[in-house]
Amino acid sequence: MSVVKHSMELAGKTLTLETGRMAKQAAGSVLATYGETVVLAAVTASKEAKEGQDFFPLTVDYREKTYAAGRIPGGFFKREGKQKDSETLTSRLIDRPMRPLFPEGYLNEVSVSITVLSSDRENDSDIPSMIAASCALCISDIPFGGPVGAARIGKIGGKLVVNPKFSELAKSELDMIVAATKDSIMMVEGEAKFLSEAEILDALDLAHAEIKRTIELQEKLIQASGKKKREVKLKVLDAAVKTDVRAMAFDKMKASLNNSDKLARQDAMEAIKKETVEALLPKYELLKKDIKGALEEIEIELVRAMIAVDGKRPDGRAMNEVRPISIETGVLPRTHGSSLFTRGQTQALVVATLGSGKDEQMMEELEGTTYKGFSLHYNFPSFSVGETKPNRGPGRREIGHGFLAERAVKASLPPKEKFPYTIRLVSEILESNGSSSMASVCGGSLALMDAGVPVTCPVAGIAMGLIKEGDKFVVLTDIQGLEDHFGDMDFKLAGSADGISSIQMDIKIDGLSREIMSKALSQAKEARIHILGEMAKVMSAPKGAISIYAPQIDSFMINPEKIGMLIGPGGKNIRKIQEETKSVIEVEDSGLVKVVCEDGILLKEATRRVKESVAEAEEGKTYLGKVVKIMEFGAFVNILPNMDGLCHISELDEARVNKVEDVVHEGDEILVKCIGVDSGSGKIRLSRKAALKDRAAV
Repeated sequence: MSVVKHSMELAGKTLTLETGRMAKQAAGSVLATYGETVVLAAVTASKEAKEGQDFFPLTVDYREKTYAAGRIPGGFFKREGKQKDSETLTSRLIDRPMRPLFPEGYLNEVSVSITVLSSDRENDSDIPSMIAASCALCISDIPFGGPVGAARIGKIGGKLVVNPKFSELAKSELDMIVAATKDSIMMVEGEAKFLSEAEILDALDLAHAEIKRTIELQEKLIQASGKKKREVKLKVLDAAVKTDVRAMAFDKMKASLNNSDKLARQDAMEAIKKETVEALLPKYELLKKDIKGALEEIEIELVRAMIAVDGKRPDGRAMNEVRPISIETGVLPRTHGSSLFTRGQTQALVVATLGSGKDEQMMEELEGTTYKGFSLHYNFPSFSVGETKPNRGPGRREIGHGFLAERAVKASLPPKEKFPYTIRLVSEILESNGSSSMASVCGGSLALMDAGVPVTCPVAGIAMGLIKEGDKFVVLTDIQGLEDHFGDMDFKLAGSADGISSIQMDIKIDGLSREIMSKALSQAKEARIHILGEMAKVMSAPKGAISIYAPQIDSFMINPEKIGMLIGPGGKNIRKIQEETKSVIEVEDSGLVKVVCEDGILLKEATRRVKESVAEAEEGKTYLGKVVKIMEFGAFVNILPNMDGLCHISELDEARVNKVEDVVHEGDEILVKCIGVDSGSGKIRLSRKAALKDRAAV
């Protein structure tokens, strides 16, 4: 197999796609290079679907190798282990736009593996990974309706930027990833600093224009190296089964859908399905799954027709109506902040915990090691949907939903200099019937305010849905589980009254037009404003003080050159302050000092002693000092921790002094005035005579 390679310029850097050199036994493999970031995507598929398989088993596995950035893994084993959260999130990014493009009824197992081989620490590997994965599927013999392109859009200095570098993202108002086919957008994921709907639409337009160029590059490789797609048998329901199921269950299922209560509706539908299966199983003994499949097809048809044709939603709401909202704050007595947010049959208990710098999470990523001071963790126990599954660790869904809500709330947090706490939010989903991640956003914002965190504004989130039949479409506000499951779109938006802070969109159809996107954004804004109004009725601003159970923190800057003075020889000085004030003192290289203490009085004492340790003598200021050394020409007096000055014999008294010991002795405490600090050497000149004269004048 010959090596085929094509390149293009993308946002000032060269994007190269290559096949035929690596992983040649895979069904398709593509090496993508962007700058000096290199990823390998390899795809495989089983020849046949497993016996009895009734779902499409697609697995996307994105992995980062630490050698890519010239590093050795941390930990005892010194090798890469389970997926990091960041790898899981990128795997989801790649999966979501591709999954709808496989043929309906294709049930063969498909594996997409992406490995980061080199990282230049400037260009994120997620965009080239998405492009490489799409291209690998397209050149393989696996049936796939791509290609799909991807682009990241930032906004720096008021201008939209394509594929900004890591260093540029730090000052960007937007970080949005978009995936699309040539015709329409398939997936959106991102965060913003409260940008308007119009600004988001402009970013989507720019992303799609750039994506079309990356698709053209893929098409060159596909034309040169693409394999003929394999013949596959798509799963099709038995026609006779469908006819009999429809005759028996259609009218009953239609009647049962008109029940706004999720559990009651589910019970009724399950009873009809059970009755139908039992009645038809003797006739179609080997086609039980076809009977169930036909029942689901009817349910999909009925729900979609009810909304698109009859203009009715299963729970009777208007298309743009938000379900009833109930809010409580301060629901847990000993936590630092808490809220219980209920919207319809979705309920989130969100708890805020405040900690110090030592509670920050160390993040070891390819671009370097950083420390994370804010996290939102999302838990989805099985009882929240009435199931009995065992509750294990967080899966891809929990990690993804938590990250979406985290980014939404993060935009409202105060700067670290103003509020130097490490913050953790935990959302416990107690009930779920649609958009529990957006309930976590609302509950998270309320929990922060309940904890006294000085957020810049409240934040709320909403999930939008879509039913599209031909050229007609209906956008749904605040979708419930049934509408999500049988609809064409799950579009989540969060933000303040002024703009959007987080956005995520997944679709099940071939893509969305700008018209649909615009309507969804507009309708979501109306809903967001409504929810913020409901939140304001309960809590419109943060509490004036943090919980008495939270640690007390004082933060301030010192001269970085004085850090050594604060720490002292072998840490002696800082250790002594911590032990005597029962505090924890954290010092950063920048000179930022955080003093953490449970007791407010001890906090003030620790802060005073830290500042004294690094204080500089001020000319004209009087100090109560201690004589530490006697010399013939004067006395050395300690006026600040680690800081002595010389009081010359001529400055010891108003009268002439013949011998230093005639006036002071070692260990004496005396008032002295600073009469000069040498700018070069830093030597301090003190005067007892001037201090006595000032006191006499008073």
